[in-house]
Amino acid sequence: MSRRDFISKASLLAGSSYPAMMALGLLKAAPAEAFNLEGKGTGKHVIILGAGLAGMAAAYELKKLGYKCTILEARDRSGGRIWTVRNNTRETELDGVEQRAKFDEGMYFNAGAARIPHHHELSMHYCRELGVQLETYNNINEAGFIYNDGQGALANKRIRIREIHNDMRGYTSELLAKAVDQDALDKPMTVEDKEILIEYLRSEGELDPDKLYKGTPRRGYITPPGAGDAPGKLADPYELSEIIRSGLIGHSFYNIGDYIYEQQMTMLQPVGGMDMITKAFERKVGKDIQYKAEVREIRKTTEGARVVYADSTGKNKELEGDFCICTIPLPVLSTIKSDFSSAVLRAVDNVSYYEAGKIGLQFKRRFWEEDDHVYGGISRTNMDIHQIFYPSNGFLSKKGTLVGYYNFGDKAVKVGNLSHAEREKLALEQGSKIHPQYMKEFESSFSLAWHKIRYSQGAFATYTSESRERFYPALLQPDGPVYFAGEHTTYLTAWMAGAFESARRSVRDLHERVMHTQQVEVKHKG
Repeated sequence: MSRRDFISKASLLAGSSYPAMMALGLLKAAPAEAFNLEGKGTGKHVIILGAGLAGMAAAYELKKLGYKCTILEARDRSGGRIWTVRNNTRETELDGVEQRAKFDEGMYFNAGAARIPHHHELSMHYCRELGVQLETYNNINEAGFIYNDGQGALANKRIRIREIHNDMRGYTSELLAKAVDQDALDKPMTVEDKEILIEYLRSEGELDPDKLYKGTPRRGYITPPGAGDAPGKLADPYELSEIIRSGLIGHSFYNIGDYIYEQQMTMLQPVGGMDMITKAFERKVGKDIQYKAEVREIRKTTEGARVVYADSTGKNKELEGDFCICTIPLPVLSTIKSDFSSAVLRAVDNVSYYEAGKIGLQFKRRFWEEDDHVYGGISRTNMDIHQIFYPSNGFLSKKGTLVGYYNFGDKAVKVGNLSHAEREKLALEQGSKIHPQYMKEFESSFSLAWHKIRYSQGAFATYTSESRERFYPALLQPDGPVYFAGEHTTYLTAWMAGAFESARRSVRDLHERVMHTQQVEVKHKG
């Protein structure tokens, strides 16, 4: 398999080509390297399009260097796809009616980005520098459930993730141990090598002395151990054939999230909601943001850049600057008039974005904790809801909100085409198959389809190996005075670190250009 094929296939599984590029040694991790640029850009004006993380981070770094910044943001809030839905949050999708969240005060759910990998050092750096308090995000919970809507002895019932994971770990260890013992490996092994490997497999799969998997306490108890005469009663493992025929190792249940690079423990989240990060940036650059400023045109001039935008009243205004950093998502940018180069226009029109949908559900009580002993983590199903995300905050509180579905691709399109009421009905009906308490405890919901959110029109950019080669390079170069930033200009698509990395790259490139021009001018004057 070629490197290109490997990256492409890995991207489909992981949602990003970043881990594949790292595995090949083509990229390093996302560290918080020193960003101490020399010189000052005093007197230069940079127009930044979009007050998402990339736009605000760019302004934050540019202002340290003395630049004047103006951020034009079409929404009435900052953050872009960093969006925490709270009581009275309002949104109207492209073909929909206005929706208003009716959550209790203090209740929220993160409609966009929700978790921070511990190794995304630049994301961690900005949280540290801006004073954003973090807490652990429980991404993996073996107490969660899988539910296959289909055929088979184990289908149409909720099953603890730990039961299937440990049964499959045991059976695969048993099969491999038998293969090793019967000289069935392709490569010759010494007797000592075999003994070491078999002993490892016995431990990994908890096999008996005959190298057979008969069950394990790892998968849980029917009755747990207790005091006195209560050693605990183990459940028998599911039969391997039943697991396979019931679809419980189908693609909907691949435990990729347990070990892909971005989602390995420990993951983190801001205390109080992901918008704590955007609020921290607002405290630094908020006075430079013009809200409800919808960009209509982006033009290059002999002196720099000119942007035409509609203000909150709908009246067109013009703004001129020496440079422009454009962070607008490409599906939205494709609808804006510009005189970009043909290479940039091709990239804007041909880079795809992934469809994704979410719904936040508020419940009267945290039955997933009280009744089912699930604290954080994810349950998975092959139904349209795809995943249920349990909150990693507010443990043991009376009420709570969970993500009732987080789906992608065809499922996101199908559910996104429903009305808000129909989405809620689907989430409750399908979710009730995993948690029968849903109907009795439900209070309110708020749903969204990212591909229908006006100023996003997609969850995140997704590249094939071909589109990465053909279109990506044009977004890394300035088009005259216009620079491009955002997760779509990185290999960290779908992650906040991508926005931060792109902001620093654009700031560095722009500042080096200004410093070079200053040096040339000084030389000519001399």
